[in-house]
Amino acid sequence: MLWLMQILLAVMLLWAGFTKLFEPIEKLSAMWPWTGQVPVTFVKFTGIVDVLGATGLILPSLLRIKPKLTPVAAIALCVLMVCAIVFHVSRGEASHIGINIVFIGIAAFVAWGRSRKAAIAPR
Repeated sequence: MLWLMQILLAVMLLWAGFTKLFEPIEKLSAMWPWTGQVPVTFVKFTGIVDVLGATGLILPSLLRIKPKLTPVAAIALCVLMVCAIVFHVSRGEASHIGINIVFIGIAAFVAWGRSRKAAIAPR
């Protein structure tokens, strides 16, 4: 279940990240109106952050290289989603925060699950 949630969240973040990085702003703003109302650099930056977050969710645990970074990445994604909620609410877009809340739930589950696995793993 833990891997399933990690992969699900990572896939959603990769899709959002690559969409923000490679789709024209005109097309993006039809899907996400805020992208047409902020600097393009900010949109691209959020795309990079999404891709890095997805990478942090998967690679450390998968490759077993510094697996303690996976819960750190999951916690960072919780913080990112809280920032996204604040951004949307400040713009009067409270109806758009549902997905952010779902992402927080999944990321918190991953952080909790991977932290527990790290705590009980033999050293």
